[in-house]
Amino acid sequence: MRLFLFDIDGTLLDAHRAGYHSLVGAMQAVFGTAGDPAGYDWRGKTDPLIVRDVLRAAGIPDETIRAHLPRCFETYVRLLDARLSDGHPVTVLPGIPDLVRRLGHAPDAAVGILTGNVEGGANVKLKPTGLASCFRVAAYGSDESDRRRLPAIARKRAQDLLGLEIPFREIVIIGDTPLDVDCARASGCVAVAVATGQHSVEELEATRPDLLFASFADVDESVRRLTEPLP
Repeated sequence: MRLFLFDIDGTLLDAHRAGYHSLVGAMQAVFGTAGDPAGYDWRGKTDPLIVRDVLRAAGIPDETIRAHLPRCFETYVRLLDARLSDGHPVTVLPGIPDLVRRLGHAPDAAVGILTGNVEGGANVKLKPTGLASCFRVAAYGSDESDRRRLPAIARKRAQDLLGLEIPFREIVIIGDTPLDVDCARASGCVAVAVATGQHSVEELEATRPDLLFASFADVDESVRRLTEPLP
C-alpha cells in the first residue's frame, strides 16, 4: 500500500493570502499584537509554530501564548471562513483535481493530507475546491507543531483505517517547500517537491527531493512518475 500525502497551500491550492491575513487578524484580536508577521518566513511552517515564533519575537510570554492559543485558532478559523465565504478566491492548482482522484483510484494506494494548517483552517480552505472527500486520512499542524512528527501521525491513522502495515518508505510526501522535503527525509518517506508555491524549481532542486515537478499540469506524466517503483 502506497500512501500519498499532500500539503495544502502552494501544493493543492492558492488561497491568495487568506490564511495569512486571517491569522494575523486572530493574533491581533486575541493577543493585542501580531508582532512583525511580514518579517517572518511562514513557508512550510505549522500554524502553531508560526504563532509562537511571531508572538515570542513580539515579547509575549510563552505561558500567555499557550493559554490563549486555542482561542487564537478558533478566531482564525472564524475569520478565514468569513473571508472565503465573502468571495475571496481559492485557486486549485494545475492538474490537481485529476491527479488526486487518479492516485486515489490507483490499486494499492490511498491519498491523504499532511499540512501545517490547523484542522479547522485546512477544512475551510479545502471546502470550495470540492476535493475534501478525496482525502482518506490527514495530519494537521493542530496535531503537532513539529512538522517532522506529522508523517507518523498520518501513518497511524491510515493503518487504523485500512488495517494494513504501511512502511515509511511507502509513504510519499508531496509539498512545495524545502521543509516538506525535510519532513519526508526525517521519517524515511519519499520526498516529492513541486514548484507551484513560493519556491522555484532551482531552490527545491537544491534540497535533493526524490522527485521534482515544475507543476502537475501534465497529469498523465505526473501519475506515471508518482506511481513508478519508488526510488
